[in-house]
Amino acid sequence: MMMKLGGFAVSNYYNKVKVALLEKGVPFEEAFCMTSQDEAYLKRSPLGKVPYLEADGQFLCESQVICEYIEDTHSDKPLYPKDALERARVRELITIMELNLELVARRLYPKAFFGGEASEETKSQVEKDLAKGVRAFKQLAKFSPFIAGAGLSYADCAAAVHLPLVSLSTKIVFGRDVLDDCAPVKPYLKMLNERPAFRKMNDERKTAIEAMAAAKAKKA
Repeated sequence: MMMKLGGFAVSNYYNKVKVALLEKGVPFEEAFCMTSQDEAYLKRSPLGKVPYLEADGQFLCESQVICEYIEDTHSDKPLYPKDALERARVRELITIMELNLELVARRLYPKAFFGGEASEETKSQVEKDLAKGVRAFKQLAKFSPFIAGAGLSYADCAAAVHLPLVSLSTKIVFGRDVLDDCAPVKPYLKMLNERPAFRKMNDERKTAIEAMAAAKAKKA
């Protein structure tokens, strides 16, 4: 069964699944697509988001759901610990990073990356909410050497794609990186990028960003 991952290489949630597939050595194809509300696309991804996964003619959406499916169907190289509590700790970290860091910082992306604006009210609320998220993240992250402990896990797949965006967007909008006082983050991300799967994902992400920028400049 050949899996097909739908989305685009700039999307952090797409890349979260992609790097997990690469790390696990699961054969897959990439199907380029953007978010869409087209009726045909909604049959693949009911909210019109990326990524989606096609497996055996069936479709799944939501990156964490997709990762759980991949783990269930390809368990020979697990990205969850054996211990039930430690598996829960991995999911806990993913939830904190996605709901209390990335999703909060996402409100800054229009200003940080797309030439939009963010009101003072928005910036103030984001700053307050991120402070809580960073506090929780620092309490839970282990960096020993991986974010949830001794072994690579899905939490690392999430961290690799979300933390850089949180850092960059807050540095641009607030003039400071909200993760700066979490000293292990930068060497940890550097360590991850030395792994072939993470390096491949990041290199292809950078190439996609450059291509999008070139296409935008050509239209201007």
